[in-house]
Amino acid sequence: MADDAEVKMDPRLTVGARIPIKWVTLFVVIGVILPFFMDGYTTFQATLVMIYAIAILGLNLLTGFNGQFSLGHSAFYAIGAYTAAILYFHYGWPVYATIPVGGIVCFVAGFLFGLPALRLEGLYLALATFALGIAIPQILKSSHLEELTGGVQGLDVFRPAVPEMLPLTMDQWWYLIVFVIMLFMFWVAWNLINSRTGRAMMAIRDNSIAAKSMGVSTSLYKSLTFGVSAFYTGVAGSLSAIIIEFVAPDSFTFQLSILLFIGMVVGGTGSIWGALFGGLFILIIPNFAEEISTGLSYAIFGIILILIIYVMPSGFTGLVNLIRTKIRGRIGTTG
Repeated sequence: MADDAEVKMDPRLTVGARIPIKWVTLFVVIGVILPFFMDGYTTFQATLVMIYAIAILGLNLLTGFNGQFSLGHSAFYAIGAYTAAILYFHYGWPVYATIPVGGIVCFVAGFLFGLPALRLEGLYLALATFALGIAIPQILKSSHLEELTGGVQGLDVFRPAVPEMLPLTMDQWWYLIVFVIMLFMFWVAWNLINSRTGRAMMAIRDNSIAAKSMGVSTSLYKSLTFGVSAFYTGVAGSLSAIIIEFVAPDSFTFQLSILLFIGMVVGGTGSIWGALFGGLFILIIPNFAEEISTGLSYAIFGIILILIIYVMPSGFTGLVNLIRTKIRGRIGTTG
């Protein structure tokens, strides 16, 4: 571990030296005032986009920055959601307190799952996570756990009233809460990736043998990354249970894992802020395809996805970086 400093010296492993403060400030200002110009349903949809963005960012930390493939993150999403629902429904916990607990439970679950998964790589790891994603909804339906999980009927979660001193609707209040949590999670992810730990994670992604020869404990970093990734997804699941006010096993099928993976790719693999665009994509496009044709919604969604990948092979952030590079090149030429 002492030789991890060698990883720090490699500039190719960094993802950015500083945060563009003016753009972050503009984003925060727009994000704060946005719910006051939207109706209740649109505000609710925007809140779901941010929740998906947190889950996609968690998956991106695992796949985009550490090179471990997962097709079962719906399992951690479900664990986080059910942790919040069970603590509220059975034990009377305040819903606010269930959010970090859902993330911590998922961190432990992800870390423990990551330990045996160290023997697996590539498609074999993806297959193992796929099995996890398939198994969790069935476990939640089990008659042995029905008293705790509610079985196929699920559990209800009710959001508390907005503080009386605040002139906000319920949707606006929870939009702002999720917005603050999302900003915090993105900030933590940015600091993590730009730390020595983050550079070690990316070194493992680029060449695990070389990273190990430089003194990086690949097993430790892989397990921790799996845990952190699950933590992000668990927080998103907890928020989802609170916002939707209901959890049921059929809400966390393998299809959710696929959507999170699609959101990661469309937003940009190895990108932090691209997760927000990925969340927007997986919420809007399936509904758009459903509105066009109910019977052909999957076909329409597939066609749209193919077109998006053709236009943006590196994801949305890759397209933005390409446009920015061309603009700078033209300015440099004319200058």
